[in-house]
Amino acid sequence: MNYNFTKKVDYTFQEALEKTKEALKAEGFGVISEIDLKEKFKEKLDLDFREYMILGACNPALAHKAIEQEDKIGTMLPCNVLVQEHAGGNVEVTAINPMESMSSVGNDNLTEVAKEVSEKLKTALDKL
Repeated sequence: MNYNFTKKVDYTFQEALEKTKEALKAEGFGVISEIDLKEKFKEKLDLDFREYMILGACNPALAHKAIEQEDKIGTMLPCNVLVQEHAGGNVEVTAINPMESMSSVGNDNLTEVAKEVSEKLKTALDKL
C-alpha cells in the first residue's frame, strides 16, 4: 500500500485548489490550515518555487473517533492534502493515506477509523 493517493488533474493550480476544497467539504472535511510553500520559501529563503499548497483537512467526527481510540493520534492530524503545480503547468493533488500512517501506531482500534477517512479522501480525489 502507498502512503498517499494522487491524481493528476486538468485544471489550473487555482482551479484545482478550489475544487479540492469543495470535494473535501462534500466528504465532511473542513480545511483548517493552508501552508503556501511558494510564499514561505520566497519569504524565508528568497527562493522562487512552484505553486505548492498544503491543506490541513479535518473531519471533526472522525478526528474525535480516532482520538477516543488513541489519545496521541493528534500528532498525525489533520490529514494533509497537497495541491502542486509541476513543470509545464501540470497540476497534481495528493492526499495522505491514513491506513498507512495510522498503521505505524500499532493500535488495531484505529483500523476502522483510518479506513473510513481513507475512503473519504479517495472519494474527494476521485471527484476532481
